[in-house]
Amino acid sequence: MKKVINTNNAPAPIGPYSQAVAANGFLFVSGQIPSNPATGEIVSGDIKVEAKQVMENIKAILTEAGLNFSSIVKTSIFLTDMGNFAQVNEVYGTYFTDQFPARETVQVAALPKNVNVEISVIAINS
Repeated sequence: MKKVINTNNAPAPIGPYSQAVAANGFLFVSGQIPSNPATGEIVSGDIKVEAKQVMENIKAILTEAGLNFSSIVKTSIFLTDMGNFAQVNEVYGTYFTDQFPARETVQVAALPKNVNVEISVIAINS
């Protein structure tokens, strides 16, 4: 059985998908971009600010599902410029304390709305 998770505290989907879906004890969070959920505007100009907005969007979805960052078991980070890796990693690291999730980071040609970073996660309800 699956349950769709949506919150007004994270950006509304820009296509036919849900912010997250809970199924069999897992939460699958769709890729989040640096979109301000209150205004719908893209946060841009500084990769650290962009990464923080992405992580805050993920936090809002996790919270709606009754979870937190310690529940995350896997993340996928997509960057349009691998040169931003260290700065994104620095922001990303502030959201975890220990037992870090598995992760991959890949450079892609483009992302929705021409953003520089997108992150998706899988969490477990343990």
